[in-house]
Parts: sequence; structure tokens; C-alpha cells
Amino acid sequence: MQHFPNSSSSAASLRLAALTLVAAAALSACGGGNPGSVAAPGGASGGTAPTTPTTPTVPAAPTVSLALASTGGQASNSLSGATPLTVQATVKDASGNPVKEAMVTFATDASLAIFSPSAGTALTDDQGVARISLRAASLAAGGAGKLTATASVNGATIVGERNFQVGATTLSFGTVTTGAPQIQAYNSTDITVPVLAGGAPYPNQVNVNFTSACVIAGKATLAATVATNNGVAKTVYRDKGCANDDVITVTADGVSVPATVPLKIAPPPAASVQFVSADPVEKSIVIRGQGGINRTETATLKFRVFDIFGSPLPRREVTFRVSDPASVTLNKSTDTTDENGEVITTVNSGSVATSFRVFATLPNTASATRPDDISTTSDSIVVTTGLPVQRAFSLTAENYNLEGLNKDSSPTSPATRVQVMIADSFGNPVPDGTPVVFQTNMGSIGSSDKGGCSTVNGGCSVDFRTQDPRSHEKNQPATPCNTGSSALRSDDSARAGLATVCASSSDGTNTIFSKIGLFFGGSGATKVYMNGNPLGNGVTDLGTVRAADSKVFVLQLNDENLNPLPFGTRIEVSNAVNAASAAIVPATVPNIYPHTAAGDDITGTSITRDTPAQGSSHTFSISNPNAASCTAPVTATFNVTVTSPGNVVTTIPFKLTFSCP
Repeated sequence: MQHFPNSSSSAASLRLAALTLVAAAALSACGGGNPGSVAAPGGASGGTAPTTPTTPTVPAAPTVSLALASTGGQASNSLSGATPLTVQATVKDASGNPVKEAMVTFATDASLAIFSPSAGTALTDDQGVARISLRAASLAAGGAGKLTATASVNGATIVGERNFQVGATTLSFGTVTTGAPQIQAYNSTDITVPVLAGGAPYPNQVNVNFTSACVIAGKATLAATVATNNGVAKTVYRDKGCANDDVITVTADGVSVPATVPLKIAPPPAASVQFVSADPVEKSIVIRGQGGINRTETATLKFRVFDIFGSPLPRREVTFRVSDPASVTLNKSTDTTDENGEVITTVNSGSVATSFRVFATLPNTASATRPDDISTTSDSIVVTTGLPVQRAFSLTAENYNLEGLNKDSSPTSPATRVQVMIADSFGNPVPDGTPVVFQTNMGSIGSSDKGGCSTVNGGCSVDFRTQDPRSHEKNQPATPCNTGSSALRSDDSARAGLATVCASSSDGTNTIFSKIGLFFGGSGATKVYMNGNPLGNGVTDLGTVRAADSKVFVLQLNDENLNPLPFGTRIEVSNAVNAASAAIVPATVPNIYPHTAAGDDITGTSITRDTPAQGSSHTFSISNPNAASCTAPVTATFNVTVTSPGNVVTTIPFKLTFSCP
């Protein structure tokens, strides 16, 4: 904002200019002579004569004058938050006439007072008067200030000044009132509070804050801040299931003492009780005194009570009972819901295996339309031993015939996975973390940090690798499977190339175990049988068949120990001349368990050195592709090619004669 000199200094400047003009005129009248000389009367020259001094004339200047008045029109220079002032600036020209439509710019200390309108400018009316409202800058503002009004008249800038006093404003609340002293659950009511200054409604806008314990808890709503209107703030309180008496607290800037008002809220009626959860989450606890890893004898059950609007209901009594009080112990028969509407009870197992439920009831909730109290039941909780049993100890492998007699697997690509599944006497999976130990007399099993695994959901698995040793001594190493007094123990198989894997665990008193046999298969088909007879060296002659017929034969493929070739070994007919092959059944070596004539023996226990060949059998069908044009006997040749997963190839040559009758 441009600053101009005040009115008193402007007047002094004008008076100085006037005196200068008067002196110049006097000097001109004297003809520019000696100022100490005086002309003779009649214009004759000669001696001096005394003269009478004259008073200089000050020319008139435009003015702007300021006046302050209260809202009632009385002259006043006292300003406060409750008592704004009207500023009146009167602008006149040099002749003292009112100046119409002159723009007047008002200015003052913004920390003490502000103008309305905030631009701080106004135009004069027909009487040369410009008006603007002056308000305290804040309720806390106080001190003396200077008000200036600046206008421009005929190119001259004029300024008027006026001092005023600002007094700090003290506000207070009147009596807070509610639309009703008590409301039903989930109903609403008005909350009204006047804001006073000096006992009278404060006319300026004030932001009033409302809150309460139920609002903070999210169980009621209020407008957090409401602006006053004519000195009154009003909001609506709406219950959202507070289920308790509440106190509304009112605060505002400039009001040192908060106001409060109590409100009674009827609790909502209960509508339902629901089962929430059980701990342990698998809903299974162990028989008293039988322990077990991560097993507990105590079940904790949680329920939640809801009101008729589906909100959790606090401070409601709930009673409990169990369906089988003779087998389990209910530790708490009654409790009160917390602020989340939740309540818990606990149950301890007894000495027998069983299953039970817990009933939760809201007493005194029966009515004419509901003859019984509100209640619900938990999910079934099972009481089990939790201990592994021998009859539920299952051991298997992904593959049983491995390429391992002459080939190592790698640390990252095991030859197979060995899996154990364990259950308790009720057929339930044993607790997570039940340890299982694995041992083998060939290759290696397990991981670098432990030789076994710990169950998750009743099972776990480990890697098995083909490596040295590839031969074994009787019952070495000693394992629960081949030592001890258990009726289930047995010697490991003595067959070359057949590894024994033993897995074991404990029920706390007894060791339970199981074992399987895994073939370390050779990569090549070393010992081959056709239709039960061993093949010799060189080309095998299949004899003669009519050109219109096919030659069907079966090959049994074994490694050097008469054990199966590795799982996945491919069988193909290649280099066929004058011969065509139908599909080979099967075209790859399948998964083969250790077996005898009586059937599979997954443990390998019954497989001895003298047990017949364990290899896979494959059916071939060879035909004459030119049978229709046959005019003379034709000799066909072909190879049976055997390719292991490690790409070791065995070629078995054959020939066959097709006769042409």
C-alpha cells in the first residue's frame, strides 16, 4: 500500500507555499529595490517611511475526516469481538463541499482489527461519506490502534487518521440443552448450545466442537464442528448402539470453560449370540495327561452377542454349558461381554476320547414371541490321544526303481521323494511338529540340517539321493526296522541293488516304524528275457510267420542284478527293414515295487538274492508292411532300443522271416 503524508504536514506545506507567494509579490511591488528602503509618498524618492505589516493568506485544501460509531449509532472508539464499529470517512473538496463517489482506502494493524468488506475500500455517497465495518481480528486481540483513510481529490492525496482501542473478548457457553433427556437405542436428538459474550449472544461466527465417549468409541455420531448462527450452535446426536449413558462435551476457541450435558440412552435388546472361534484352531485337544508336541488339554471358545441392529452388544451376561459334562470340564460357566460384544470360556479334556460342544445362552431373553432364551452352540471339539500309532504309520516313495546303480543324483535334483503319513488311534493326523527319523543302507536320505522331517498336518517328506554306498551289509546301519524286540521288525533285504529305507517316530513310550525298498537300477538292459527265456548274444531270430500275420512277443528287461530298469526308461523299435511295429505296451518302464509271485512287497523284506527277476515286461507286435504284394519270403530286421533317463542306450537286434504261401 502506498503511504502518504498526514493531514497536518500537508497543511504546513500549504502555509509555507502561501507565505512564499506573498513575499514574492511584495518584492515585485517594490521594484526589486533594497528591502530596507521605503518609497516616498506619491512615488517620490527620498527617505523612508514606516509601513504596516500584513498577515499571509493560506489557500484552502481538500480534507478527509474520520468518525467511529457503535452498531447502535453512538460515537465510540472501543472495539471488541462482541462490539464491532462502523467507520465513517467524510471527504470534502477545498471549498468544503462533499465529494461524491470518491474512493476511500482504509488501513489499520491487521493483528488488531479487520475490515468488512475485507478489501478495505468504499465509495463516498452524495454527502461525501464512505462507510465500512471494523471488527476485532480475533477474540484474543487487544491494544490501541490507528485507523487511516486515504482519498484522492482533484489530483491531491489526502489522509485522515483516528485512534481506537481493542479489548479482548471473553466468550462463554450458555446452558446446553437436548431435544430429549433420554432416547431409545439407535434414536437421535438435537443438541443446542448458545455462545455468549458479556451475557449476550455473540453475533460473530464461532466454530463449536462436540464430542462424547460414545462418539469416540464409534458408537454414536455428532458433527465434530458446527459454526454458530446468531450466537447458537446446533447439531444432532445419533446413537449407534452405545448401550450406555453418555455425556456430550462442548468446546470452542475463546471459551475457557467447556460445557457438558448428560444423555440417557436405553440399551438395545439382544438379538443373537454367535460362535466365533475355537483355539486350537483344528478344534482338537489331547486326552488329559497324554501331552504331545504343540498339543494342549484346554480349548478356548469365543462367542459374540449382537443387538437387533447387528452391532456387537457389550456388558451382557452369557452362561455356558457343555454337551458332555462327564468327559470334559467347563472352567467358566458365566461371563460378561466386552466392548466388542465378545465373551470366552475354556474347557479341559478328561481321561477319555470324545467330542463335545459348548452352549452359550443369554439369560432372561425369553419373551411371548420367543419362549426360550437366546442361545447357540459351538462347533464340535474333539478330544483325542494325539499320539502316533503303528497301524497308522504309512511310508511311501514317488518312484521305487531309480537310476542309481551307476549314476549319482544331485543335491538339487533328488532321485525320489520319500513321504510319511501318521495318524493317531482315532485316525486323526498327529500334531504338527511330530519328528520322524529316516535311515538307509544305500545312498543318502534327508537334508543337511537333519536326517528326517517334522510333520505338518500329519505328514512330511524328505529327499532320497542315489550315491555311494551302492552295496550294503546285513542290517547295517542298525535301525528300529531291523533291530529290537518288536514283532514287526525284520531283516533288511540282502538283494543286490535293493536299498532299504527305515522311518521311525515315537509315541513317548514305544518306537513306531515302517520301511520300504528302493531299487538302484542299472542304466542298461543287461539281462533280457523273451517269453520267459533269456536272450543270447547277437541277433535274435524270431523265426518265420506268414506275411499276413504279426509276430507278437514279450521282453522282460532287467539290469545286471535282475532288478527293474529306471522308471521312465523308453522302449522303441528302430532301424526296421521290411518290418512295421505296433505300439509297444508299455512304451516306458513303469514304477515297479519289489514283488514276488504272491504280489507286491513294498518293504522289500521278502525279496532275496534268489527271488526271480524284478524287471518290467513289454509286449511287441511286428508285421510285414508289404504283405499285400508278397510274392516270395522276406527277411525283416529291426532293433529294440532301450534308453534310460540318463540317456544310456541299449540296442537289442532281431530278425524275422515273412513267408509268402
